[in-house]
Amino acid sequence: MIIGVPKEIKDHEYRVGLIPSGAYQLIKRGHRVVVERNAGAGAGYSDAEYVQAGATLVNDHAAVFEQAGLVVKVKEPLPSEYELLQPGQFLYTYLHLAASQPLTEALMKARITGLAYETIEVNGRLPLLEPMSEIAGRMSVLVGGYFLGKHKSGSGVLLGGVPGVLPGKVAVLGGGTAGINAARRAQGIGADVTILEVDLERMRFLDITLNTVHTLYSNEVNLLELLPSVDLLIGAVLVPGAKAPRLVRRDMLRRMRPGSVLVDIAIDQGGCAETSRPTTHDHPVFVEEGVAHYCVANMPGAYARTATQALTTATYRYLELIADRGLAEACQLEPGLVGGINVMGGKLTHKAVAEAHELACSPPVL
Repeated sequence: MIIGVPKEIKDHEYRVGLIPSGAYQLIKRGHRVVVERNAGAGAGYSDAEYVQAGATLVNDHAAVFEQAGLVVKVKEPLPSEYELLQPGQFLYTYLHLAASQPLTEALMKARITGLAYETIEVNGRLPLLEPMSEIAGRMSVLVGGYFLGKHKSGSGVLLGGVPGVLPGKVAVLGGGTAGINAARRAQGIGADVTILEVDLERMRFLDITLNTVHTLYSNEVNLLELLPSVDLLIGAVLVPGAKAPRLVRRDMLRRMRPGSVLVDIAIDQGGCAETSRPTTHDHPVFVEEGVAHYCVANMPGAYARTATQALTTATYRYLELIADRGLAEACQLEPGLVGGINVMGGKLTHKAVAEAHELACSPPVL
């Protein structure tokens, strides 16, 4: 099989879908790897390293898509890439289709097979999403604390406080991978942290694991009571493959103090606040109702070296399996892969995505 690795073109996206060691392993197994020049530069991987691994370098972005039977990326295709997709081609990347009907329709029209990292589920876990959720969760406290600074028009609250001054208050919506990583970092700098969660067993786990973090059942009443005292609100809710639930309405946001910050990690799936909209690393923040919104849709791209290594460690084994055995046999050996198939042959094949757009869903034909 020919595996293509294009350079990411999303704003400030420095990650790469395959590192040189992965290319080496695939080539060793009899596959061909085509890499766009400078595809790995942002993550610290030079063209020379890919050449040394045995990969073929190409100068043109379109050439990768023309030659590859399987394109491995990090982020979803942008509109300029839609026409580069070819019928029958495999696209292996984060797709987040529930958040974008135009992208969903473009992939259906292209008649590709779209394998989404974020919907591959194994034993109730999302192993290809977890590494980026860990990074985004840890980042959320860093960026949230930064934008609380008065020089960034924040409230001027230092989350950790100092002797004689109470710490800032952090509320985390969702106790999954992103949420627990956010809570740990906020706890580590001395903030007063509350996680809102709906799963009782998860709350017990969080209570035992994070013994100075408060747990609170997630409902509208509890959130309304909490918001007036919150300095940093972190949205970390996730429904696999589906749009994020809108837990924070505009009128609820008005209860927060001016200069407070919302970091919406769930923005890839549409965001968990009514006022959220995607932002970029160039322009990461906007203000609504006096609250700064950080809604960067590719947060881990800021720490591209770490993020690339974490991501490719998780994604490589499935990539190798598909390349070696083909998708049908790979799905037999790893049934969780079936959940990763979001579009195939012009049809939607993931129920949550279909429901998000009120479109028909068909099972994948393997």
